[in-house]
Amino acid sequence: MTLLHLEAVTRTVLPPDQPALTILNGVDLTVVENDRISVVGRSGSGKSTLLNILGLLDLPTSGIVEFAGRPVKDYSSRERDRVRGREIGFVFQQFNLLPGRTALENVMMPLYYAEGRQFWRRRALAAEMLEEVGLGHRLESLPDRLSGGEQQRVAIARSLVRGPRLILADEPTGALDLDTGQSVMELIDAVAARTKAALVVITHDPAIAARSRDHYRLEAGVLTRATDASASAASESRRLLAAAEPTS
Repeated sequence: MTLLHLEAVTRTVLPPDQPALTILNGVDLTVVENDRISVVGRSGSGKSTLLNILGLLDLPTSGIVEFAGRPVKDYSSRERDRVRGREIGFVFQQFNLLPGRTALENVMMPLYYAEGRQFWRRRALAAEMLEEVGLGHRLESLPDRLSGGEQQRVAIARSLVRGPRLILADEPTGALDLDTGQSVMELIDAVAARTKAALVVITHDPAIAARSRDHYRLEAGVLTRATDASASAASESRRLLAAAEPTS
């Protein structure tokens, strides 16, 4: 089943006293159930803007965006908020945990906006999710008592506790060391596989990108399919090195 479909999507902004700036240019992308997609791009390529459109946070300037077959432009702002909260989970580089709340309370937060059984079982569901990410013994710990990897696991549990159909991960291992980052990605992959959620990872890390089945490259707002994630990331590294070399 197609969850998300983008066709000829553009995003243009108007900076004060400057010409219009095109951030995304003719983006086509289809995400289906249980997909594994990576998007590799350097800083300024439009990754954050693409993520905001995929997550129904922003609307395109032109083009088509559909979620579960319905044009997103037909949703009211409140409907978009409801769909986002119920169907989409975000995992960010920064953990964004509430500092004065325990791990359990942080994971419970999205369930306060749920309905029915999820709302009434919010404490039990949050505890079960923390158990699944290996933190069943840290339910009452505050974020400053957790390691970076543990804080990211709490953030993952919070993102996935409502059982989203689409997981958007924005540089999810950027604040972690290599081994912890690989462990966190294995965890995200495992939870996504169990729930049959689609997973879109936006990253500059070739090792993280290589875990996906479908690989894309975003450059100057243009999204292209890449046949090999490692080759795409290596090409990006060579480009950055060349740009950094002094000219004679």
